[in-house]
Amino acid sequence: MGSRLEGKVAAITGAASGFGAATARLFVAEGCKVALGDIQEEAGRAVAGELGDSAVFTRCDVTAEEDVANLVDTAVSAFGKLDIMFNNAGIVGAVGPIDSTPTEEWKATLDILLNGVFYGVKHAARVMKPQESGAIVSMSSTAGILGGLGPHTYTAAKHAVVGLTKSAGAELCRFGIRVNCISPAGMATPMVANVTTGDPAAIEETKRSLAAASPLKGRPGLAEDVANAALWLASDESGYTNGHTLTTDAGTTTGSSPNPPAFDQYQPMIREAGKSGL
Repeated sequence: MGSRLEGKVAAITGAASGFGAATARLFVAEGCKVALGDIQEEAGRAVAGELGDSAVFTRCDVTAEEDVANLVDTAVSAFGKLDIMFNNAGIVGAVGPIDSTPTEEWKATLDILLNGVFYGVKHAARVMKPQESGAIVSMSSTAGILGGLGPHTYTAAKHAVVGLTKSAGAELCRFGIRVNCISPAGMATPMVANVTTGDPAAIEETKRSLAAASPLKGRPGLAEDVANAALWLASDESGYTNGHTLTTDAGTTTGSSPNPPAFDQYQPMIREAGKSGL
């Protein structure tokens, strides 16, 4: 048991599994009280039950603004305040070529991945501005930094989360509120397991697959890696960090890969007109 979030209160969307559940467990271990929201009610209540008096659960569909507002209000009514908002809920969403992506699937995906984050930032700000403090953390993705890493709608939404993070951070900083986001690569979560194996429960198989392709030899990305990033952004340790996108990607977005970089072997310096050496 740590104390990095001692006395703080958090609301977490998508808290029933994956990043949300891992973060809820870590936050409570670090002294935080948590209000958990998810549409997976049975799993969400199980996580809350595991965490005991430090957690409450309420059904939260992030496409419904009133549900997100209720999650925020539940945190305040249960624990007296809101210090941290973690906008985590997400899906893969619409998949396929741009010219055959169904418009309704496009809209439904954006409703979860972008509108849900907007509602979370909006209603967290409603509570945090009068108290003049707070940390808002949202989930983006490496697909929110580079193209070609995710489906079109997912990529568009995650880029938008990065933009909203900067914009909201620029507005809310004068109220003592910090707004940041996390951009993970593919991590060993039920969502990624379902994409890679067809079975959301195949976490160990997914770990092996991710480890084989990781820039960090033999090291897959884990839900706990994102939870640790969320912990830092939510804590006072990141008290001078605002509008930032923190990657948990083993360096993928900065050029790291399992393969050696170009020019990784010594040769005399290459000069003009085909000359080499000093």
